[in-house]
Amino acid sequence: MARLHCTLLQADLIWENKEANLLKLESMIAGIVGAKELVILPEMFNTGFSLRPEVLGETMEGPTVGWMKQMAQQYRIILVGSLMITESGKHYNRLIWMQPDGRYAQYDKRHRFAYAGENEHFTAGDHRLITQANGFKILWQVCYDLRFPVWARQQSSETPEYDVLVYVANWPESRSYAWKSLLIARAIENQCFVIGVNRVGEDGNGIAHSGDSMVVDPLGQVLLQLSNAEAFETVAISKQELEEGRTRFPFWKDADSFTILHSNDLDE
Repeated sequence: MARLHCTLLQADLIWENKEANLLKLESMIAGIVGAKELVILPEMFNTGFSLRPEVLGETMEGPTVGWMKQMAQQYRIILVGSLMITESGKHYNRLIWMQPDGRYAQYDKRHRFAYAGENEHFTAGDHRLITQANGFKILWQVCYDLRFPVWARQQSSETPEYDVLVYVANWPESRSYAWKSLLIARAIENQCFVIGVNRVGEDGNGIAHSGDSMVVDPLGQVLLQLSNAEAFETVAISKQELEEGRTRFPFWKDADSFTILHSNDLDE
């Protein structure tokens, strides 16, 4: 059955320096040896977790999205990460799924980190994104979304909605225990692979990040955990392992059915 090679790029992002970050990330991508199908970057990979979208935000026709298109085409990869996008006078922390042929999909971060004031600068998204690669269905989320399990919950009792759940993040070292624990919890409760890609280093606000990028299997076993250093590593996840686990332990069939109401639904 299918396997998907996922490369986690855990970078020490240079504060609000787009050119330097893109050069660094390109060098890391070029250094990936062996199979590379899906390459995952941290949250706000071109700036770090800045709250200045009025200054640093770009359009979908801007240089960073153009860089993603170039990298995906040049290295024949699917490239994913989030950045600040400005659109119709609003700012979004937007995750972009970029394919080698230039086609893309997008997800706007649902849960903005109010503790740091993200909600004062960015508009929340209201729709999830599930993409497909090599026979795997992948649900994409961003950083603070990890604390809200309903937003990630499998929503079908007929067949699981997705096979892999991915979080891109700038998660601080001071709460690394929560990061690691919640990634494992999301894998167990949704019976899926979970991938978390975090940054390392200190940002412009003096906040330290310890990385701890991880790959967790559907039983909650950690297949990979990167240390507190800039690094990239590829893990091949197995569809057969996933299906065998779901068949042996069909807990997903007993899940509660529910519907998420969006703000526009409540207004009606």
